[in-house]
Amino acid sequence: MPQFLPSPPAWPSPGLGAPHPPDSPSAPVNVTVRHLKANSAVVSWDVLEDEVVIGFAISQQKKDVRMLRFIQEVNTTTRSCALWDLEEDTEYIVHVQAISIQGQSPASEPVLFKTPREAEKMASKNKDEVTMKEMGRNQQLRTGEVLIIVVVLFMWAGVIALFCRQYDIIKDNEPNNNKEKTKSASETSTPEHQGGGLLRSKVRARPGPGWATLCLVPW
Repeated sequence: MPQFLPSPPAWPSPGLGAPHPPDSPSAPVNVTVRHLKANSAVVSWDVLEDEVVIGFAISQQKKDVRMLRFIQEVNTTTRSCALWDLEEDTEYIVHVQAISIQGQSPASEPVLFKTPREAEKMASKNKDEVTMKEMGRNQQLRTGEVLIIVVVLFMWAGVIALFCRQYDIIKDNEPNNNKEKTKSASETSTPEHQGGGLLRSKVRARPGPGWATLCLVPW
């Protein structure tokens, strides 16, 4: 676990300016401060590939103040460390040293950073939340529009399929209707006599007092 060891005001930072063995590791490079908040930050760094490092040491102090905080951790290969209990709207300076079996490396180049105000951080957070909400709302609108378009396309496809089906049914029934019309016309025509002549009716009166008989005889 990181150890926080405040140094007296007049003390120099441990390892800074002290002599180092010839085979000690090189000073860390690419020291940066990220995830900067009003009361915390994260410092990260890199070491040379051909060096075996077993830990790190970080010196942290306020700008123009000689009070130091020394953080040291061994048996780790991590390349970052969280800084806590910082004061908002305050400038800090950090140095990083690598630790190997032979000893500590020289200190890295100093990195100056400033913590933001809590109000500024909250305003930035609220702005980010509003932006995310707007993005989510726009995404929901796009999804709804796509669903409406898909439903309309399916409805049109169903209407077209129903129309084609009805058209095929009507087309298939046209020959049957024509046959039925022809058959009906032939059945309603006047029948012919077996001898080739048409049947005609003739009235013949049978003699008798006061009545007549209607007879159909071949003409």
